[in-house]
Amino acid sequence: MRVGRFSLDGRAPRLGLFKEDAVYEVPGAPIEMLGDIDEAAVLRGPRHELARVRLLPPVARPSKVLCVGINYVPHMEESDFERPAEPIFFSKLPSAIIGPDEAIILPKAAPRRVDYEAELVVVVGRRGRDIEAAEALEHVAGYTVGNDVSARDWQLKKPGAQWLLGKSFDTFLPLGPWIVTPDEFGDPASRRVRCTVNGEQLQEDALANLIFDIPALIAYVSQVATLEPGDLIMTGTPGGVGQSRTPPRWLQDGDVVETSIDSIGGIRNPVRASPA
Repeated sequence: MRVGRFSLDGRAPRLGLFKEDAVYEVPGAPIEMLGDIDEAAVLRGPRHELARVRLLPPVARPSKVLCVGINYVPHMEESDFERPAEPIFFSKLPSAIIGPDEAIILPKAAPRRVDYEAELVVVVGRRGRDIEAAEALEHVAGYTVGNDVSARDWQLKKPGAQWLLGKSFDTFLPLGPWIVTPDEFGDPASRRVRCTVNGEQLQEDALANLIFDIPALIAYVSQVATLEPGDLIMTGTPGGVGQSRTPPRWLQDGDVVETSIDSIGGIRNPVRASPA
């Protein structure tokens, strides 16, 4: 199933089941219950044309956004890192989340070195701590597409390296278009992640090439933090980021960034300068 949030005619957000060119309203269902939605019953309920609704971030305000650095070999090499022995985790503020078609705003404090990072995002569906890798996928509600937008000057050049702040400016986490449940997504290793800017493909790799796979990430981070339904785990970005290109390819006012993953779909976000 494809389940997400939408609004119609500017009204309050609703939960919907997306099927072909329509969305069907789902009575209030928490993240941990997505797998229990009665699809046949929902398809008999209120229906809206997909073209008439506004897609919202599929998860609005998770308690945690956990990100993984250096999880593809090409990105490791272009970033001049050694192969990590353990996953490298950091965080991103949930207030950075935006939905499909919303603008990435180049912040006044850091407008010149803003970069893109296409990623598979795991949506946690079941609470857990000290989760064994063999049981980790039982805690997954589904998968969505994310863009770990990053202000490289803040992230890497500020004293002490401001990773949290450099990646947490408002609008720096486009997310969507919906959550795809594991049964529909299939084997993550068979899927590919991509990013284009103005139609030019700048990133593409197979999820099979993750250095640390999804069960390993869940097991590792749950040693530290209790995972809650709705938490997001961003699994890392492939090679091809803007800062590693010659010359660097920074996001500019007027650009359009598209990130996509097989069996999920994609999101499109224009880039805009900060209002004066």
